[in-house]
Amino acid sequence: MSEADVVVVGAGPTGLTLACALRMHGLSVAVIDRATGPATTSRANFLHARGSEVLSRIGALGELPNQALRAMRITSYLGDRPLMTLEFGDPRMKTAAPPMVISQARIEGALRARLAELGTTPRWGRELCALDQHDDHVVARLVGGEHLTARWLIGCDGTSSTTRRLAGIAFPGVKLTERWLLADVHLEWDVERGGTTGWIHPSGLLGAMPMPDDYGRDDLWRLFAYDPDLDEKPSESAILDRIRALLPQRSGRAVRVGDAEWLSCFTVHRRLAARYRHGRVLLAGDAAHAHAPFGGQGMLTGIGDAENLAFKLALVIRGLAAESLIDTYEAERRPLATEVLRGTSAVTRANVADHPVGRFLRDRVAAKVFSVAPLQRLITYTASQLWVSYRKGPLGGRGTKPRRGDRISDMQCSRPDGHSTSLYRELGGRWALLCPAAAGPECAHTAQRHLGPYVAVLTHAGSDVMLVRPDGHLGWRGGPDNWRGINDWLDKALTSGSAR
Repeated sequence: MSEADVVVVGAGPTGLTLACALRMHGLSVAVIDRATGPATTSRANFLHARGSEVLSRIGALGELPNQALRAMRITSYLGDRPLMTLEFGDPRMKTAAPPMVISQARIEGALRARLAELGTTPRWGRELCALDQHDDHVVARLVGGEHLTARWLIGCDGTSSTTRRLAGIAFPGVKLTERWLLADVHLEWDVERGGTTGWIHPSGLLGAMPMPDDYGRDDLWRLFAYDPDLDEKPSESAILDRIRALLPQRSGRAVRVGDAEWLSCFTVHRRLAARYRHGRVLLAGDAAHAHAPFGGQGMLTGIGDAENLAFKLALVIRGLAAESLIDTYEAERRPLATEVLRGTSAVTRANVADHPVGRFLRDRVAAKVFSVAPLQRLITYTASQLWVSYRKGPLGGRGTKPRRGDRISDMQCSRPDGHSTSLYRELGGRWALLCPAAAGPECAHTAQRHLGPYVAVLTHAGSDVMLVRPDGHLGWRGGPDNWRGINDWLDKALTSGSAR
């Protein structure tokens, strides 16, 4: 029998992010995955700014920006006529974290490396088959007879989640499209590698995104093509043959198709778990919400789930908060997943529009509307998830901006010894208490009494005291002498799971 504070089921981006964050909060974690080893295929291949921020806070960003492509443009064609161009990475966004074209496999590798630094490695070839819940622990039973005992178990095991099924949590949804082809292929053609290119064609959409590879060949592309008439379970050779046929037909370009690194196909479903918690079992990432792959929102939302959940679990496990704090995870993250699902579903339906009215709106009206600069900035900002706020949740609040629950941008500040640092460098495994230089010690003493040693006390140039959560969102804000205000907020938040 193995003992851990938390068992994480699934060693993908969500599970690894969660495990890293939990370890930074001082908890013991067992990560299991039924796969025999790490994935080598790319699957998701775009990480937006919010995801880069999370990885930076937990110390996992590393060399990923240097390994990524800066292909921040999407150009759509109707036949040989360019319809519109959308630029990502608006420099006016208040973040230093870059959006990146990089494979999910590399992101997972960086997360595993960080987790190893924190003293934990995934246990491969461990498949969950049963769960036994008790008042103060849960037992995970694995194929082969092994079992793990932990205080909590988190299912990060994808859209076909065994954890979700064993917990009896419904996963309602709808099918949005028929079959798509997906491939990472080496190509020789005259398409520019500065961004993603899409061709709208009567027989279906074709998209091509440049991908970094390990050999510097500069010819690896991620292709996706709508192909509803393909056989139900095509072989890899059949998929590659279809790619060879569809590429010149839909793009109008001469192309030489080389070796394929990965070939797959999928249908698009929109699904959302009926709830995120059953007893001591919780869901995160694709186990809780299934997105269309367009726009890079699935991995991004899962990484955000993990960071949100980790610090709440840590407070409960260390006895600093009541279990009701755990319920704020679903209260904050499920509405976000609902909103993101609406957006990805709308994009998917537009991509496969087969009604004359739908095609006219997509090909004629949308192209003009989306060429307007302010709307382009809004679209890219929406995709980044830098706008995410929990002000309407149980820990949020009203008042002047920034409000409780709002994301706080990174900022320069100082440690007690006078050394310069930044807010995000101090977060990840800790809260941050930002104080003006003239503030007395009472607020710091109050925060540390409630939160233990996992609080960084910092000096900043502002006039207010701000208590910032480990996920970069504002917990409380008030005057430099208002230690009673921070005491009241923490008292409510930690004991009742609501600060309203």
